[in-house]
Amino acid sequence: MEYRRLGNSGLKVSALSLGSWVTFGRQVFFDDAVALMSMAYDAGVNFFDNAEGYEAGLSETIMGEALARLGWRRDSYCVSSKVFSGCVPHPTVLQRGLSRKHIMDACHQALKRLQVEYLDLYFCHRPDKDVPMEEIVTTMHTLVMQGKILYWGTSEWPAVDIMQAYGIAKALHITPPTMEQSEYNMFARTRIEKEYARLYSDAGIGTTVFCPLNSGVLTGKYNEGIPADSRIGMAGFEWLKDMLVSDEGKSRIEKVKKLSVIAHDLGISMTSLALAWLLKNPHVSTIILGASKMVQLEENLKSVAAVPLLNESIMKDIETILQNL
Repeated sequence: MEYRRLGNSGLKVSALSLGSWVTFGRQVFFDDAVALMSMAYDAGVNFFDNAEGYEAGLSETIMGEALARLGWRRDSYCVSSKVFSGCVPHPTVLQRGLSRKHIMDACHQALKRLQVEYLDLYFCHRPDKDVPMEEIVTTMHTLVMQGKILYWGTSEWPAVDIMQAYGIAKALHITPPTMEQSEYNMFARTRIEKEYARLYSDAGIGTTVFCPLNSGVLTGKYNEGIPADSRIGMAGFEWLKDMLVSDEGKSRIEKVKKLSVIAHDLGISMTSLALAWLLKNPHVSTIILGASKMVQLEENLKSVAAVPLLNESIMKDIETILQNL
């Protein structure tokens, strides 16, 4: 496993991490969670990602039970949560958003569900225009000073908002945001590669990127149609089926077919090619994997070894196929 600094912080996270979005509490429950987390940990993964909004808190509860069963030393892994959407059906105005009250309440609730005394990483899951930025920044700093979180950051925030938060923290001499969590894959590139460009140098922001395989499209499993056991049949993923049958979706499938030839010639899977391509970006601190099966996770973990195969010539060939930046 490779380890990378989380932005300009001193924290080193595994280049590949394991997340629970879509899987824990929907496809993965306690026994499978233990098995998946154990495989990841044994492979060198030291960061496990979660959020209050994942399956209304059930995802964190399952991960917390798994952590208790596994009994790892607390200083050997990092765990995260995210605050914004709440963890109850139909949350009231007090049970969602980024007010000081909800951030504090959500943090305490996440600690209980995850069965830990502190969160290593805590994300503001979406921007909240109804809350003054200074309130958000000072609340996160308070949690840091209380020892309940170690690093705080954002998820799916515009660059201008991140810079505003950073500027306020610097002006007040308090803890600035350390990381941002956004989608990044071969078909979703603009935010990480262009919009955030100055964040890396000006604010030292690290990235914990999700959806690295474009919801499975970049594995190649949709190249010849939609498998019966794919996540498209799950509630909430109707958009993926609509995308695949659209002109854009058909274009992506054709590109994946061409990319699969490169992967075959290199002797690696399409999955490894897609993940290794992401790891070539030095601004990626960690890629959050979202496996629901052991065989999937095992395949994903192979991607670190594939990075050296992607030389300058191969990267140019990939760019010629993508042509989307």
